[in-house]
This record gives sequence, C-alpha cells and structure tokens, in this order.
Amino acid sequence: MDELKIFAGNAHPALAQSVCDYLGIPLGKCEVFEFSNENIFVRILENIRQRDVFVIQPLASPVNNNLVELLIMLDALKRASAGRITAVVPYYAYGRSDRKDQPRVPITARLLADLFTVAGANRLLTVDLHSSQIQGFFNIPVDELTALYLLSDYFKKKEIEDLVVVATDIGISRRAWDVAARLNAPLAIIEKKRLDNAGHTAVLNVIGEVSGKNALIFDDEIDTAGSLVNAVSALTELGVRETYSACTHPIFSGPAIQRIAASPIKEVVVTDTVPVTGQKRLPKITVLSIAPLLGEAIHRIHTGQSVGAMFQQE
Repeated sequence: MDELKIFAGNAHPALAQSVCDYLGIPLGKCEVFEFSNENIFVRILENIRQRDVFVIQPLASPVNNNLVELLIMLDALKRASAGRITAVVPYYAYGRSDRKDQPRVPITARLLADLFTVAGANRLLTVDLHSSQIQGFFNIPVDELTALYLLSDYFKKKEIEDLVVVATDIGISRRAWDVAARLNAPLAIIEKKRLDNAGHTAVLNVIGEVSGKNALIFDDEIDTAGSLVNAVSALTELGVRETYSACTHPIFSGPAIQRIAASPIKEVVVTDTVPVTGQKRLPKITVLSIAPLLGEAIHRIHTGQSVGAMFQQE
C-alpha cells in the first residue's frame, strides 16, 4: 500500500479521512483554497511521481465550485507525474442531464465525462449514478458502486412487518425491485408526472397493493423532498400505516429539511456520499457510512482485484 495515495478537496474531507482510516493510511497532504478573486489554488505537498493516486471529491453543494476544484486537482496531479489518477466522485452531479429530452438542451453528464478525462483522470469511481448509461459517456474505465446492499441490510435488521418497497418512479423500479428481493417484500411503483424543469411533480397513480402495509420508499437521491412528501401523502391516503425512506444521495436542497420534518415519515435512511451536517441532522434522519465500501473498492483497484466481486450474492 506504500504506492497508494489518497487526496481530498474541500467537498467532503471527513469522508476522505474515514476512507483512509479504513485503509490504514494517512490522507495525502495538499493545499486547496480560493483566492479573494475566487480563483482556486491547488498544490500537492508530497511526492506522487508514478504513484497510484485517488482524489475523493463528491460534487456536493456548492456543486460548480467543487467541480472546478476537482478538475484543477486532477490537472495538478497529472502535472506532478502521478502514475495513475482515479477520480472518486461518490455523488455525480448533473446526472439527470443524460440525454436530449427537449429541443436545444445540453447533455451535461457527458460534458463532465469529457472534462474529467481532459483534466487527467485515468478512471472514475462513483456510487449509484442516476442513470447507468452515464458510464458509456466515458472513454476511461468506470467503476460504479451501489449502496443498495448497505441500505437494504439496515432495514433487514429492523424486521419491519408487512413491508412493501415503493419505487418513487418507474425509472428507479429496477433498483427498488432488488431492494424488495433482499427484504423478501413486494414492490409497488408510483407513477408520477414531471410538471416543469424546476423539479415539480405530481403523483398520478400507485401501482401495487399497499393498503394496511408499512412502506419503504426507495430512490437514488432526495433533492427538495417534493417527490418524497407527495409519495408519503399518496400512500397514506391508500391506507399505509407507517412510511420509511431510503436513498443513496441526501442532497436535501431548498425546503427539503422542512418538508421532511413536517412529514409523518418515521425514518429517512441515507448514506454520506455528500455531507449531512448542521440542521440536516434531524432525529428522523439516519446516516450510514459509505467509507468502508469506497475503501474496499480503492484497495481492490489498487491491487488489481475484482470490484464487482464485492456485490456477488452469497
């Protein structure tokens, strides 16, 4: 492990430190800060020539600052003659912009892939992309981890009776089905309509039997929590007793925390792919660490072992 180096930007240093603690190595030393004119400065403070380097930087809020910071870090590592550079991006922003679904709009998820590659990344390590097709936007290897097992195992230990797993829309139904299978529970799907580009949605229908059951609402991320509270409301009207929620990426932007606090939802279980701090740490919000998953993947990439074997069913 002497040839392995891990660095972090300012997006989520606590996660990077937890990954290093898992691996038993120190976090790499670097300077990353912003001048008064908002220009970002990066300096690597140790020798990385021909080393296997990983830089951990989720594209969390402020997204664009953290994106540019990551790109500059990649360029600095490349110019410092790193042997291989892996961008570890637990949360890949702009994932919803993965296709032209309207006239004259960009495919920003593809643009980010090009930027990472040009900046110097030799491979990408990420967690639960919004759309798996984003892997195909890259001309470098992409390892996509999933928090599905981490989240489902948490609820398996709770042994909730009469549980039904509810997908927030048809797009997430495949992953929700995998969660339902691990929990030995039926699956229901919420049919919703997106009303505008600002993220407003309306529930049209709930496909599946939910009356008299306890519901686990599953999604890849919670942004403003509008879809979540609409789902809770629709399920309550259909006779669901208690509702829980699970997601990988707790973005919690805008009114999300106020909506969750006011909602009758019993527990929201998330991971720390992005920081969950301050007022976001409601008593009903449980945060599971993704660090062991990232740490094990980094170890396997560094030593040439299979990453996919981490998720093979027993």
